[in-house]
Amino acid sequence: MKVLALSDEVVPLIYSPQVREHFSDVDLILGCGDVPYYYLEYVVSMLDRPLYYVHGNHDIGKQYKADGRVAERAEGCTVLDGRLTKHGGLLLGGLGGSVRYRPDAPNQYSQPEMTVRMWRMALQLWINRLQHGRCLDVLFTHSPPFGIHDQPDPAHVGFRAFLAFMQRFEPRYLLHGHCHVRYTSEPPRTRFHNTDVLNIYPYRLLEINLPAVGG
Repeated sequence: MKVLALSDEVVPLIYSPQVREHFSDVDLILGCGDVPYYYLEYVVSMLDRPLYYVHGNHDIGKQYKADGRVAERAEGCTVLDGRLTKHGGLLLGGLGGSVRYRPDAPNQYSQPEMTVRMWRMALQLWINRLQHGRCLDVLFTHSPPFGIHDQPDPAHVGFRAFLAFMQRFEPRYLLHGHCHVRYTSEPPRTRFHNTDVLNIYPYRLLEINLPAVGG
């Protein structure tokens, strides 16, 4: 399965008719936060593929459509923030937001708050293991795990809960944005426990081998 993951920045190549030329063969699109709804809607309309997204710490305030109406969500897309789903044999889960650095700010969480959000998913994750032999294939987030691809400033510290998540539930991939990097030959990729952690900022195309039939 080819997956296009997006975060944090409107990429001119993707926000143009050229997106069809370069990404017409993708099967799934994941939004890792801090991109405007109009961007997600454009990609969905051009590629006609399912898109799931989580919120970032800058996804606050009102967003507007071209006709001036307030956009409550990205139309044609599915919010998977704090939820799980199965798509085309792939088990997906999303956890948006950043570490809290401003009091009462939306889409920001303390370390304990994110731990609570993680454990709220636990029952369905164990059900996945019983039904499919594994808890999760892809966890996509806005922020990175603590100590992996994160940064020392208060807004970009990673979540400790994600380390516990990977140790306990063993997703094959954790995809995140939030920490801005510029590509050299290869964007940041780190192996932790049994999970490949990838910073996908501002976008990344990856191929994921599907589990065996019945998985």
